[in-house]
Amino acid sequence: MGITKTDIFSDEQNQLAVMLKAIAHPARIAILQHIINANACICGDLVDELGLAQATISQHLKELKNARLIQGTIEGASVCYCIEPKAWALLKNNLNNFFDSYTEPKTCC
Repeated sequence: MGITKTDIFSDEQNQLAVMLKAIAHPARIAILQHIINANACICGDLVDELGLAQATISQHLKELKNARLIQGTIEGASVCYCIEPKAWALLKNNLNNFFDSYTEPKTCC
C-alpha cells in the first residue's frame, strides 16, 4: 500500500479531509445530529437513542473526537460529549468556501 503524500496538500485541505472522513459514516452523522439536536452535552444515552452496541458507539465517538469535531468531559463514571465549537465553525467555513468556489460555467463537457 502506498504512502499518503499529505505534505503536498495545504493544511486546510488536509484538515478538511480528516474532518470529512470522520463524518463519512451514517452512525457518526446520527451521533452528531443527536448531539446537535440535544443542544447540550450527551452522557451515555446514545446506545438507547441509536440502537447500536456501546462498543460501536465508543469507536465512532473516538473517531469524531480524534478529528476534533466533538469534545468530551468526564462527569462521574461517564464521559459526556458535545460539539467542539471552534472545529465546527472551521468545518462550516471550509465547506462554505469549497462550495462557494464553484460557479456554473456557461458551457461544460
